[in-house]
Amino acid sequence: MSRDRDIDVLVLGGAGVDTIVHVPELPLPYADSYMIDPGIRTRAGQTGDFVALGLSALGLRTHHLDMLGADPEGDLVRALHRDHGIPFTEVPQPAGTKRAVNLVGPDGRRLSLYDSTRAHPGDRLPASTVRALAEASRHAHVSITQPCAHALPALREAGATISTDLHNWDGESAYQEEFAHAADIVFLSTTALTGTPEHTMRGIAERGRARLVIATAGAEGAYLLADDELTHIPTAPPPKPVVDSNGAGDAFAAAFLFGWLTGEPPLRCARYGAVAGAHACTVPSTEVHPVGRDELLVRVEELEAAAIGAPR
Repeated sequence: MSRDRDIDVLVLGGAGVDTIVHVPELPLPYADSYMIDPGIRTRAGQTGDFVALGLSALGLRTHHLDMLGADPEGDLVRALHRDHGIPFTEVPQPAGTKRAVNLVGPDGRRLSLYDSTRAHPGDRLPASTVRALAEASRHAHVSITQPCAHALPALREAGATISTDLHNWDGESAYQEEFAHAADIVFLSTTALTGTPEHTMRGIAERGRARLVIATAGAEGAYLLADDELTHIPTAPPPKPVVDSNGAGDAFAAAFLFGWLTGEPPLRCARYGAVAGAHACTVPSTEVHPVGRDELLVRVEELEAAAIGAPR
């Protein structure tokens, strides 16, 4: 297409609000009550929000599209995007803005409880809105939240490349397959996989259109499938103590897409992701502070220099 693309990345879905509760341990033993320190806080930011924030912080022109309710939670999401200068196109959601409760343990692990009443099977993003934004975008990152599956055909017709994050997919559930097989770049976590990461990743590539498949594995790093070759990506050393894993996968995806959209090879894109994910783990879940472009580039150069100098 000859038309100009004014948006680097269109993020679909994943806007919402989390209530953060720090707990003494996970799993949390039953008790009548707990005293919570450093307290309980509700803030805007779910998967689509974090990807949009990460992309914008790296200098990419980012636009977010999702459904929001006319409620205080929706106001928090609107304010988050306004404060960070990220354009947001909202579609009314009568059921209210998506929300969740995140239990965070002392080691930074997280257990999320999602309110399933905030989405209905009939929810839709208007096709004309999706198409207009997609035609102005180089790339679309699609959250697996309702109702983004229905937007996939319009995105493809508009000529934008597509990425998605399957999160903790088990490798078998049909719901995530539709996203996996429609995307050019697929992210997922190894947390709940019933088979090996390689088996699942190759299945995605063989049955869909994915050029790149990336599986994050927490402290074990990540795996990259590119050009039919599987590569293990070590974790990057965090710049500060790890306090919370919330948003690490979204930060990885945002930095990977930054590398890909700026023409970097897949291996370097994955290193960008590893550095951004490690940075996210040092940021408390009640705060929003994605890694910036300059810091990311410097830390990746240091990481690559260290790898070259390491004994073989």
